[in-house]
Amino acid sequence: MPNSLQITTANVDPALLDLPWEVPLEEWPEDILAALPRGISRHIVRFVNLSGRVIAVKEIGETVAHHEYELLRDLSRLSAPSVQPTAVITGRTDKNGEELNGVLVTEHLTFSLPYRALFRQNMSPETATRLIDALAVLLVRLHLLGFYWGDVSLSNTLFRRDAGAFSAYLVDAETGELHAKLTDGQRAYDVDLARVNIIGELMDLQAGGYMGEDADVIEIGNRIVERYNLLWDELTAPQLIEGGKKWKVAERIERLNALGFSVGELTMNAEGTDLLIQPKVVDAGHYHRQIMRLTGMDVGEAQARRMLDDLETYRTLKGLKDQPIEVTAHQWMQNVFQPAIDAIPPELMKKLEPAQVFHEILDHRWFLAKERQADVPRKEAVQSYIDNVLKEKQDEAVFLDLDPLDDLSEE
Repeated sequence: MPNSLQITTANVDPALLDLPWEVPLEEWPEDILAALPRGISRHIVRFVNLSGRVIAVKEIGETVAHHEYELLRDLSRLSAPSVQPTAVITGRTDKNGEELNGVLVTEHLTFSLPYRALFRQNMSPETATRLIDALAVLLVRLHLLGFYWGDVSLSNTLFRRDAGAFSAYLVDAETGELHAKLTDGQRAYDVDLARVNIIGELMDLQAGGYMGEDADVIEIGNRIVERYNLLWDELTAPQLIEGGKKWKVAERIERLNALGFSVGELTMNAEGTDLLIQPKVVDAGHYHRQIMRLTGMDVGEAQARRMLDDLETYRTLKGLKDQPIEVTAHQWMQNVFQPAIDAIPPELMKKLEPAQVFHEILDHRWFLAKERQADVPRKEAVQSYIDNVLKEKQDEAVFLDLDPLDDLSEE
């Protein structure tokens, strides 16, 4: 390790010091690299196996690396959906003493994929609209935190399956800025930039034969504006409620919860006999926090909602409505969720994350029951899912053997 090497990190992993920092990133040996899908990037990025996990190493200028590292740390403290920063390494020189660029090191987000890898698996306009919906939610969440992205695109985002939808995570914060509150102009610029970039990215997919020629990529790309504005207004717009209709306050809160957000505080002002309400503090993860509290599991929002639905069904069928939900949740984990996951053979465990597997088992059981017009036992549904569905899926913990379309960096 060169003597001039400088490492900025909150927690030093000694194994980090053993990596070949004196070698340009594009020349790093294959035996230390992890075979993961890569997205489009302005920089050289490599994935590295380190201490039983995977890290992403991005070669970048020193000033920008420190800026992005601090921004990602701030976003992490704010619980924003983003990759976790590990370190900034500067002072790199090659064996001849020539200066090399610094690097930003982040944790690889397990079970996440860049959008191009997802299109390789399911090349349809429906996939594109679901990704755009996820990106709209991500952008609203970031804007509510006061984060101006400045480079919104599918390429700068990672996606995880979340039940039948996707969850989106920021993966590139180079151009980002954190403010106390964003102006309407800053928000509008981010949204319009997202629209332009998405249309360009979908055109590239279409030109490469990864999306049907009949798909209207401009219409699909414009969806980001519609979805963002609808969600932003639902979360922030004031609502005038007529006198005698105070039940609409609860209705507004339920709509916010259905979108995956919970209300921390409502501002209410009386105007004669009417009431003006406005959500003042909103944050995402209503169902996520519920399932985390009840089971300790960290899962996606839609996955959490599906698990809670199954928990409530179990509670009803077992006649446990009078029992505390915390006690029922423990029984449900022991008798329903864990047996389903334990039934997965070890060689298939990297196919999907457990919460997604459970969601798909519920779907599979429903389809079997519909086909037979009769109930299907859980154990039978689990085994049928393993044999007929899971075995055919590609590993999403470590996604291998990509074609040239995906042979680009994640960031």
